[in-house]
Amino acid sequence: MATGKACVLVEPNRIETWDVPIVDPEPGGALVRIVVGGVCGSDVHIADGGAGIMPFPIILGHEGVGRVEKLGAGVTTDYAGVSVKPGDLVYWAPIALCHRCHSCTVLEQTPCENSQFFEHAEKPNWGSYADFAWLPNGLAFFRVPDHADVNAVIALGCALPTVLRGFDRCGPVGIGQSVVVQGAGPVGLAAVLVASLMGAREVIAVDVHANRLEVAKSLGATATVSLKDSAEERRRQIYDLCGANGPDVVVEAAGVLPAFPEGVDLTGNHGRYIILGLWGALGTQPISPRDLTIKNLSVGGASFPKPKNYHEALQLAVRCQDRVPLAALVTHRFGVAGASAALEATAAGTVIKAVIDPEYS
Repeated sequence: MATGKACVLVEPNRIETWDVPIVDPEPGGALVRIVVGGVCGSDVHIADGGAGIMPFPIILGHEGVGRVEKLGAGVTTDYAGVSVKPGDLVYWAPIALCHRCHSCTVLEQTPCENSQFFEHAEKPNWGSYADFAWLPNGLAFFRVPDHADVNAVIALGCALPTVLRGFDRCGPVGIGQSVVVQGAGPVGLAAVLVASLMGAREVIAVDVHANRLEVAKSLGATATVSLKDSAEERRRQIYDLCGANGPDVVVEAAGVLPAFPEGVDLTGNHGRYIILGLWGALGTQPISPRDLTIKNLSVGGASFPKPKNYHEALQLAVRCQDRVPLAALVTHRFGVAGASAALEATAAGTVIKAVIDPEYS
């Protein structure tokens, strides 16, 4: 049987490159050759154990664009009804929905109660740090338009769907509102882009890395604030920009626990605080519940975007690719065997967006 390379997380902080079988698709599924796999901040938390114990061994990677090698029986279209054939590029949501559980059917929400985020590395697999991905029946994929820039699509891989999911759940940005984004990694950059497109008056990005703050400006940030300043100074700068009432919306995209109490403090009267980045940061932080009441605050979170959010993200990235420098966000490429270095660079913040390119050596 033919095999391909895959990056396997055997246990926390132990990554190996395996030869894994290339398996024909099941009915309703697809086999794709990976063109590029996005390196997500969540992967860092998964690899170092910060996100908890995973069903080891697992093939890392949940962001991907691939070229269809084979389609399973009965598959003639993608999950939006667009014709698809071998050779086409596709972009997928990393969870196969069952459509037979309370979340899927009654609530119409994700995550699905019967689905898996990871499969055992020795079984047919949809991890994207690999040469091939095996997409099971029920895992939504969408044909990438012919004129799309693959780097623009993967640049905000799962970050853009996550932000779209967050605004779906917690309410969109209103025209003329002020928005603060904690963190200027991919999720934060996606939040900056979407808030700007929604018509925000102020979009303020907060991060420790000057290079990320510069990129945030290119995607629509009207101002930036450095984490190198004290919390008091950050608050002063933000309120000077937003006005005495404070920000209408604060988006947590930092992925570090101390961001949470600061975000509650920063959110203005009658404002919304949307938690997107803390999925992989286990732990607690103290806040004053009275602050939520006194300021009439709404606090909400979102995770596991719906398939429609991936479709929306694909269409938005392609529409914006010639107007904002999305493709330029991909600053570092690594081969499958270089996944450890990709994760280290992502954790250090030295990259804007790292990707796994199976053809890169």
